[in-house]
Amino acid sequence: MGQLDIKPNIRTCGINLNHWYVVASSAELKKQPLGVTLWDKNIVLFRNGKGEIQALDDRCPHRQVKLSDGQIVGNDVECAYHGWRFDGDGKCSFVPYLTEKQKLPSCQLKSYPVKEFDGFIWLFPGDGDSEAIQPMGLPEWEHLNYIGSMTKIDCPGHFSFLIENLMDMYHGHLHDNYQAWASASLKDITTEFDRETGLCHRVDVLYEAQSYYRIDKIWSISQLFFPPLRRLHPEPLTVSYVYPHWSSSLGKDFKIYCLFCPINETTTKAYLVHFTSLEAFWRLHKLPVAFRRFVKNSLFGTAKGLLDGLVRQDVAMIKQEQEAFLANPFQRLYELNPAIAQVQNLIISQGIKY
Repeated sequence: MGQLDIKPNIRTCGINLNHWYVVASSAELKKQPLGVTLWDKNIVLFRNGKGEIQALDDRCPHRQVKLSDGQIVGNDVECAYHGWRFDGDGKCSFVPYLTEKQKLPSCQLKSYPVKEFDGFIWLFPGDGDSEAIQPMGLPEWEHLNYIGSMTKIDCPGHFSFLIENLMDMYHGHLHDNYQAWASASLKDITTEFDRETGLCHRVDVLYEAQSYYRIDKIWSISQLFFPPLRRLHPEPLTVSYVYPHWSSSLGKDFKIYCLFCPINETTTKAYLVHFTSLEAFWRLHKLPVAFRRFVKNSLFGTAKGLLDGLVRQDVAMIKQEQEAFLANPFQRLYELNPAIAQVQNLIISQGIKY
């Protein structure tokens, strides 16, 4: 059997680097350099004098120490050890003890395409055409009719565990008071393939579920905080794996995203972003834009407690899954949700391609 005929284990499968990943929120990158890790790549993020974000390998080529431990000087990042500086293209721009007879070293750090929008920093770690692929984005981030909340996920498991958790709505049983839905029933699965590569890059799964919330009156927002006010009613629940990220919608009231930054084979960082729709309040749309912006900003984070509770319970389960795999990687599992097989095939095909 040839090497290409051997199917990788889903729990050790790598990522396709030729995609845009979210490595940090905009709020995390302040005046000092920020070190992040994406699939074993250590990367330093920093803002130049114009406020533009730069991304380089997080190592000084002089002694291989982390540039993220240094500081920003003008448009450059300065190493904390000897003061060597590097510009946004990764070239050495200054050595404080360089003599007149010496030239700047010709060392070159790898620089990465990076974009900042919708509240996050998106990075393209591969060697492909970064302009040919667009980041998924969050259109609700700036939309005045959506109230956002966000929490960070530090998951001690392979990214496939977290994706499967998000795509499998039968696990609502776990979440008790934190869940937004109940009695999920799978109705349809669709897949989408890229015309150029032929790879599956999207899996959409439709469930019919019972929602606890209906955000159609001003007072109904209080359902988020007072469980006795909630009433079950049927709503479509759609979950989508748009490689490498995830999105979901519950009826017309809620939209959720999970933005991925796989750190390595056993650790995953992600950002869970929740939006509550105010589209049903037509009178609100007639108010001045400045006031609506004030309301949106003032209410940011109102659902964070709900997200934190969901994440805490999910991560506890994924931690056990990862530990069980490491203890016995050949243990047979029994899966009844057909959506999971589609998701696993997508992950493996993307990993093999890169």
